[in-house]
Amino acid sequence: MQMIRSIFNPKEFTGKHMLFAMLAFFGVIITVNLVMARFAVTTWSGLVVPNTYVASQQFNDKAAESRAIEALGYQVKLTPNAEGLEIDFIDSAGQPALADSMIAELRRPVAEHQDRDIVLVRDSDGIYRGKGQVLEGEWIATVTAIKDGETLYKRGWRFHVNADGSMTQ
Repeated sequence: MQMIRSIFNPKEFTGKHMLFAMLAFFGVIITVNLVMARFAVTTWSGLVVPNTYVASQQFNDKAAESRAIEALGYQVKLTPNAEGLEIDFIDSAGQPALADSMIAELRRPVAEHQDRDIVLVRDSDGIYRGKGQVLEGEWIATVTAIKDGETLYKRGWRFHVNADGSMTQ
C-alpha cells in the first residue's frame, strides 16, 4: 500500500533538480566540444598544397603531363615487404624497363610523421628494390621513374599493409 501511495504522490521537482539537470546537460555538451576542439587542433591539418590558387593555375599543365606519361605505356607492380619496397617496372611491350632513377614517395593519408622517400635500385633480376620498413596501415606511394631527364612513369598508389606484411589495394 505504501508503494502505491508513492507512485501516485511523486516527490516534488524543485529548482535544485532543474539546476542539476541543466548543469549536467550543458556540462556534457561543453566537454564533448572541448574534446573535439582538442582533436581538431592536435591532429593532421588537412593541408594538401600550401597555396590552392597556385595549384589551380598549374592544374592543366599537370593534367597534360599525366596524359603524356600515361601514353608511354609503362606499368608498375608495387610490392611492400619486410625490408622495404619492390617494384617490377615494365614497358609497353611487356619487357622489363630501365630507368636512371626511381623514387617512391611514401605518405600517410592523414599524418606526416612517417612520410619519407625511398630510392629504389635495380637488382640483377630486373626488380627495383628500396630499403625502409613499410609499417602496417594505409599508405599512398607516388612512384616516379626517370630516364635521361625525362619522366617515364609517375603515378600514385593507395594501398594497405596488413599486420603480416601483405598488401591489399
